[in-house]
Amino acid sequence: GIFFWSVRLFVGLYSPPADALPVFVVAKQWMWTLQHRNGRREINELHVPTDTPIKLVMTSQDVIHSFFIPELRVKQDVVPGRYTLLWFNIDKPGTYHLYCAEYCGTEHSQMGGVVTALPPAQFSAWLQHGNARSSLAERGFAAYRRYGCSGCHESGASVHAPSLRNLFGTPVQLQDGRRVIADESYLRDSILLPMKDIVAGYATVMPNYSGQMSEDDLMAIIDYLRDEKYRTDEQPESKDAP
Repeated sequence: GIFFWSVRLFVGLYSPPADALPVFVVAKQWMWTLQHRNGRREINELHVPTDTPIKLVMTSQDVIHSFFIPELRVKQDVVPGRYTLLWFNIDKPGTYHLYCAEYCGTEHSQMGGVVTALPPAQFSAWLQHGNARSSLAERGFAAYRRYGCSGCHESGASVHAPSLRNLFGTPVQLQDGRRVIADESYLRDSILLPMKDIVAGYATVMPNYSGQMSEDDLMAIIDYLRDEKYRTDEQPESKDAP
């Protein structure tokens, strides 16, 4: 009985709700950089709304780190070359300590910060304050065009490539018979490791962008593919687009 109860808790811990608010996290020696969907960035500090599931999409630029909030009893390794996910829901406003729980070098003990939980109305006001950048999806649209993704994956393209319209969150049939969900990890691997999961019915012509695309551009493109404007055939007006 204890085993099945524990398995249920474990599966829930690694299955973020569909409506969870995504935040992109990049770790590097020795700091946390965090980015909200509207473009606002934070360093060693994360603001979130209370009573709202928060999903962290995390990667590292150098070595293994570990995102640890002891008051919430959540901890997840952050690994270079892949995405790891962590989600939580804070029900009380307040400030919670953030640590790196994986030894990552000489200044490991200094790699920390705080998570500040605000009531939803206060969080919305904070999110808009001082934000002069384009949204993550808008920057993703510019990067999507700059790297030439639209030349193969849009309707009318001469290259026979899978459509990305309404792809995010849906099942994808692969050549080896597997079915996977087009989540952040799948999209990242499709861009950086195109030979890993080949879509059924398509040739292996996708170029490899490993080493050519920054983490910022990669996360922005993925958020663009997630964006509702793109999923409903409306292109966002990007301040960064050529």
